[in-house]
Amino acid sequence: MTTKPNLEDVSDDRKQMGERIREARDYLGFSQDQVATFLSVPRSAISLLETGQRKVDAIELKKLAGLFKRPVSHFTGEEIEDVFDSADVQHLARKVSSLSDDDREELSRFADFLRARKKSKGE
Repeated sequence: MTTKPNLEDVSDDRKQMGERIREARDYLGFSQDQVATFLSVPRSAISLLETGQRKVDAIELKKLAGLFKRPVSHFTGEEIEDVFDSADVQHLARKVSSLSDDDREELSRFADFLRARKKSKGE
């Protein structure tokens, strides 16, 4: 026997997900129009999504996670530890968001170099 989900819980979950999406969008400085264009939906769909009045399908959620550089679990509330909570990581994310694609790619290679160096030192 299956039970129906509590509609209040579903509504609260949708509102919380919408809030996380809005926070990620604001944090990276994207407008609703930019996100809507990325998802190929009207801007009003993003507004409704952020207020919990519109469902997010799995494909949209995966695309948003990629755009915002966060795991899907961040938006669903299943993430155990959010590395974006530390002030230094937040500062770096703000700085990186204004770099060109080429510069971000170079920064990514430098981060790989630092990880490899740390590993070779046995840290």
